[in-house]
Amino acid sequence: MLLALPFAVRADGPPPRLSPAKTAAEANLVDIRSLVPDIAEDIKYAGSDNFVGRPVHGYLAPKCLLLRPAAEALARVEHELRAQHERLELWDCYRPARAVADFVHWAHDLSDQRTKPRHYPDLDKSKLLGDYIAPVSGHSRGATVDLTMERCDSHDTHCTPLDMGTGFDWFGVRAHTDAPGIGAAQLANRHRLRAAMEREGFRNYTLEWWHYTLTPEPTPHTLYDVPVQ
Repeated sequence: MLLALPFAVRADGPPPRLSPAKTAAEANLVDIRSLVPDIAEDIKYAGSDNFVGRPVHGYLAPKCLLLRPAAEALARVEHELRAQHERLELWDCYRPARAVADFVHWAHDLSDQRTKPRHYPDLDKSKLLGDYIAPVSGHSRGATVDLTMERCDSHDTHCTPLDMGTGFDWFGVRAHTDAPGIGAAQLANRHRLRAAMEREGFRNYTLEWWHYTLTPEPTPHTLYDVPVQ
C-alpha cells in the first residue's frame, strides 16, 4: 500500500495538523546526503519510473529529505551495512502532502492505465483508492522511508540490489513482508533488511516490505508540505 494506512491517522492522539513551514529548513528536514554523501538513491517520484508514470507534484529534485533523528538513524543503518559489504538504496523519504493529493487525483482517473502491467497487474484500478491509496501519508511526517538493500563485492566497487520478490510500489499480496509464495531467498533478503532497520529503531509496515518508519516518530501529529528541492 503506497500510503500506509495504519500510519496515516493515529488513534492515540489528536488528528494530524499541517505545518506552516515553507522550506525544508523551516521544517527541520535534512538531506540524507549531508550525512552520507554517497548513499545510493533512486528517488522514484522525482522521475517517471513510478506507478503514476510521471514526476509527482512536490518533487522538484531527486533528494531524500528526513527529519534529523530519522536521517541520523538511517545513516547508522547504512554505516553498519557497509561493514558487511552491503548498502541501502533509497526510493522515497519525506513526501510532501501535495504529492499525496496528486496520488489521489491519479487514482480517480480510471482512463490512465499505463502503469497497470508493472504496478497493479492483478487489480482493477478502481480498487486502489481507499484500499491502497489514502489522502494522508505517514511519509509526510518526515520519518518514513521506502528502500531496499544491495550486496557489494569485496572492494565495494560494484553493488547489486537483492532479489526481494517484487519491485517498488507493487500492489498486491506479494509485497507483504512475509508474503506466502515468494522464494526462500527472497524472504530471507526481506528479513535481512528488516533486521538491519530494526536495530536502529525503524519499524516495518508488514504490507510493504520496503516501508519503514522510525519509532517513536519525532513529530507524530504533524504533516509537512514543503517541496523536495
